[in-house]
Amino acid sequence: MSQFDYDWVVVGSGFGGSVSALRLAEKGYSVNVLECGKRFRDEDFPKSTWDVRRYFWAPRLGLKGIFRLTQFRDVAVVSGCGVGGGSLGYANTLYVPPPEFFRDPQWADLEDWERTLAPHYAEAQRMLGVVEVEPDDPADQLLRELGEHLGVGQTYRKTPVGVYFGEPGETVADPFFGGDGPDRTGCIACGRCMVGCPHGAKNTLVKNYLWLAEKRGVRIDAERTVTEVRPLGAADGSDGYAITSEHSGLLPGRRKRTITARGVVFAAGPLGTNKLMQRCRLNGALPKISARLGELVRTNSEMILAVTVPEDYPEDLTKRVAISSSIYPDAHTHIETVTYGKAGDSMSTLYTLLVGDGTKVTRPLKLLGQIVRHPGKFFRVMRPKGWSERTIIVLVMQTLDNAIALRPKRMPNGGVRLTTEQDPERPNPTFIPVANEAAEWLAKRTGGIAQSSVSEALFNVPNTAHILGGATIGHSPEDGVVDSRQRVFGYENMLVCDGSAVPANVGVNPSLTITALSEHAMSHVPAQGESDA
Repeated sequence: MSQFDYDWVVVGSGFGGSVSALRLAEKGYSVNVLECGKRFRDEDFPKSTWDVRRYFWAPRLGLKGIFRLTQFRDVAVVSGCGVGGGSLGYANTLYVPPPEFFRDPQWADLEDWERTLAPHYAEAQRMLGVVEVEPDDPADQLLRELGEHLGVGQTYRKTPVGVYFGEPGETVADPFFGGDGPDRTGCIACGRCMVGCPHGAKNTLVKNYLWLAEKRGVRIDAERTVTEVRPLGAADGSDGYAITSEHSGLLPGRRKRTITARGVVFAAGPLGTNKLMQRCRLNGALPKISARLGELVRTNSEMILAVTVPEDYPEDLTKRVAISSSIYPDAHTHIETVTYGKAGDSMSTLYTLLVGDGTKVTRPLKLLGQIVRHPGKFFRVMRPKGWSERTIIVLVMQTLDNAIALRPKRMPNGGVRLTTEQDPERPNPTFIPVANEAAEWLAKRTGGIAQSSVSEALFNVPNTAHILGGATIGHSPEDGVVDSRQRVFGYENMLVCDGSAVPANVGVNPSLTITALSEHAMSHVPAQGESDA
């Protein structure tokens, strides 16, 4: 009989955690997944983003939804929460990144990454059911025209997504895993992928990796926030670990529980993993974690803007999946149009009139000038009713080498709060000219109103939905936190399998890359009873 409660504990159930849970179970291990968020059935998702208790994540306020917004000094971060992690509310978009990502100097000489990861990208695509969107919708046509206007029409392409299209609205037996998966329903193109798909069409992790993992005996405990990971016996963790968690709720410290495991996978997403590892490092539970923890945090160099078309606009911009096409205005920049469908009106509160480049002092002044010059536009933007039905979100990403750092601040209760710090040599951008150019062109073309995010306009702080890094792959503890197999330097049977390990800006939506890297890491874990090579 095992001396541990489980062979492995996986902290988090997003893309990396789900891969880890399934592959470890397939290798013969007992696995417990601890997820801070709730478990959602298709029918549990909010009807709209106005259902704040089921859409937004703020457990201290009693909100336990799928959308988390974290405001830092240098960036505002959107991330997911719940059993299935970011897959519950992401835009289904699953790109293989451009070659520049694999050649980043942080990790390029460790492997021929493009070749090494190719089979793992292929397996991730199979598991996530990746297909390319076929039909063009009105927002696609606008993006295609924008590409022509910018002289890059040849870069227009349809998006690879994790969606079951089938016959719209028709439920069929599992079409992906030979009958081992759940029944699925064909996509009805309602556009509300990021609010949670209530129809069973979105290929969330609950319908592939986690479904198959639970069939193999993996236990998933929802609403458990891990507060400490501490070695049992030997300081390097070779004797196993004690993992302490508490109930995710209004009051901290409730329903504490400690379990033991031979190994641990950190997969709580970049914010969750960095926070937990920093807490363990500073409180003496895991003091050997590299001092590089929190460095090389990437934001995908993103800008998120919006264009709201007039009420009498003749085309339906929501009859689609969330993202269905993209263009490259230059070799380093990727632009997508996004929709919330008709269910995202509350997100209008995150946007205001478009402002140009500036500083923390001048950008608010520019916004004030815009309001004075265009009061009618300002009040139309402030009116949320029907906003998401008439709005195109403009998502801009880059592969350029820039970064911030996540710095820990000790709290009186022994916890840790993360803060940000710009990299002085390669700071994260607060303005991307082509992003504003795209929004302005779309507004002019549709007669609409171009918008910046409130955090950019008021505070000169960009948004990102794709925070990465902080526990990155490196050559040694001097330049990274994990090795090329994502094993934590200084510890046995401890891995990081989420976006924290990604060492460079991906320049596209990173979910497929996180999945492929986790597949690669798990492929090197020996099966039960075998020794590590």
